[in-house]
Amino acid sequence: MVHFLHPGHTPRNIVPPDAQKDALGCCVVQEEASPYTLVNICLNVLIANLEKLCSERPDGTLCLPEHWRFPQEVADRFLRVMTWQGKLTDRTASIFRGNQMKLKLVNIQKAKISTAAFIKAFCHHKLIELNATAVHADLPVPDIISGLCSNSWIQQNLRCLLLDSTSISQNSRLLFFSQLTGLRILSVFNVCFHTEDLANVSQLPRLESLDISNTLVTDISALLTCKDRLKSLTMHYLKCLSMTKPQILAVIRGLTCLLHLDISDHRQLKSDLAFHLLQQKDILPNVVSLDISGGSCITDEAVELFIQQRPAMQFVGLLATDAGTSDFFTTKQGLRLVAVGMRNHPLDLPVQFTASACALNLTRQGLAKGMPVRLLSEVTCLLFKALKNFPHYQQLQKNCLLSLTNSRILVDVPFDRFDAAKFVMRWLCKHENPKMQTMAVSVTSILALQLSPEQMAQLEELFMAVKELLAIVKQKTTKNLDDVTLLFTLKALWNLTDGSPAACKHFIENQGLEIFIQVLETFSESAIQSKVLGLLNNIAEIRELSSKLVTEDALKHINSLLCSREMEVSYFAAGIIAHLTSDRQLWISRDFQRRALLQDLHAAIQNWPSSSCKMTALVTYRSLKTFFPLLGNFSQPEVQLWALWAVCHVCSKNPSKYCKMLVEEEGLQLLCDIQEHSEATPQAQQIAASILNDFRMHFMNYQRPTLCQMPF
Repeated sequence: MVHFLHPGHTPRNIVPPDAQKDALGCCVVQEEASPYTLVNICLNVLIANLEKLCSERPDGTLCLPEHWRFPQEVADRFLRVMTWQGKLTDRTASIFRGNQMKLKLVNIQKAKISTAAFIKAFCHHKLIELNATAVHADLPVPDIISGLCSNSWIQQNLRCLLLDSTSISQNSRLLFFSQLTGLRILSVFNVCFHTEDLANVSQLPRLESLDISNTLVTDISALLTCKDRLKSLTMHYLKCLSMTKPQILAVIRGLTCLLHLDISDHRQLKSDLAFHLLQQKDILPNVVSLDISGGSCITDEAVELFIQQRPAMQFVGLLATDAGTSDFFTTKQGLRLVAVGMRNHPLDLPVQFTASACALNLTRQGLAKGMPVRLLSEVTCLLFKALKNFPHYQQLQKNCLLSLTNSRILVDVPFDRFDAAKFVMRWLCKHENPKMQTMAVSVTSILALQLSPEQMAQLEELFMAVKELLAIVKQKTTKNLDDVTLLFTLKALWNLTDGSPAACKHFIENQGLEIFIQVLETFSESAIQSKVLGLLNNIAEIRELSSKLVTEDALKHINSLLCSREMEVSYFAAGIIAHLTSDRQLWISRDFQRRALLQDLHAAIQNWPSSSCKMTALVTYRSLKTFFPLLGNFSQPEVQLWALWAVCHVCSKNPSKYCKMLVEEEGLQLLCDIQEHSEATPQAQQIAASILNDFRMHFMNYQRPTLCQMPF
């Protein structure tokens, strides 16, 4: 995790809400009540109509109208928006030639332009910053440096150069940075940057900040050349480093001016460099920020001692380490977590938004596995508090929804799932973009199983959620799209209706049965069929609604799937038939059809393998009580047989859950009755005995009065 010792120090990549920068794509969505600035509107219109407004040179490039002039700040912003929108090409970059634009802060990140276009368009300006991160291979690093060095003003005044993930041609060996004497900040992350290049860079007279992460450097000794001026060093994942740990620590010890050091993300190398660093008393005397995330063998005690010896420290990164849970981090030294900032400033939108973005970045890609449940729980609860305080801020809501997609948070972390379900269901009905919709559906599916039937009945959003989910199913079915969203949506509806009469009623009232019959007629995939039948099982279990399933269309499809080769499809079809045929009132005028269905049900069960067999779909139940009326139905042995098979199946797959449930719901006596009843079939008695044996094996020490009376 990340710990802030003082609230003033924040990671460099977290951007608070800023309506002025919204159109530039800085990960912030414009608040609905706040209009875009006039400058941004004008720039967007200009970029959209660039071809119409510009003339064309003989070489095919564009040229601005002769009388146009742009102030420097507007010109920088114009270029940044063009780059973000993917509109910067050799043809369009030519508008920055000449003196109509005056650029200082040039951002050409991920742009696809050639060396010639870069030099003609940008290298005559008085640049102080250049962000060329991940530019296309047509503009390699040596050409960028050569172009910049062609301007003597840039040589002396360029302060910041970002070349992360930029390519280098194979025939290029040494990068000549030495002419850029004004350079203060250089980042060559993920670049073919060698030890010789580091020696060249270390001689820059004003260099203060350097990022050489994931480069080909084998020896960092050259850093001692700039030990009196280097203040920030980032060097995680130096996969080619050939120095011993004492040699590395000797170099770091020599960098006495260093304020910020990042040696994180060593998980790939399983490095214990950070562990040894923390043991040193005479190293990094002035350090303010230290990131050792991913380091091995790191303990709370070592980190605490290191910080106590350096009172000026403001930040320590301990993500994916064994440290960070000590009370020291929350009760001493004024350390701050993300959670503390959120808790202390609940009505400050920039703080809440920044914290939500930080929480999202810290929990994605499996990083949450390295965090204590207590911390994740607190942050998640604070996210929901922020949602209540800022209900109309869309990006904050998106960050919260994306955080909920983390499986560890959804499964292991305590938080108010009722509130979460209300939020996700409201989001589901907003008709967001397809990706966000899919995420909302998948989270709804999981949360539905974590709510009690009483909570489900209290959900005001349930009706709209069921209606929206059915609309998605209908749309996908009409277009014949059996994609992941359809599967998530069917699973969400299945889980929402599990043990929830209210959700089942909403399903029927919104033509759910008709839509699901259309699904069965359109798709033949077993994954889809099993989810459809699983939901119809939930309907069949409810006496007041089961009659809705006794129609020619529904019974035709259900009975045909009874003979499916896929075990889970046949199982769920059998369950529907068992529940429906157990209620004789539904068949007063069609008893012949009921008896035919019972014969088919019995034949299908006889063809099934042992009840301990595996099924592709994981069968889970909130309660086994729905089986109890079927277990006591001796007049219809086919129905009783299905219920026994189902109970035996889940008990053999998850005995710790379902054998315990049998005791708590007082279902064991029913099994004993079957074992002794004269009207029970031998097959039913055999399965009942098997369940009781499973119970005896796993829960002989489970003390309940019912158990004491069991005739084992």
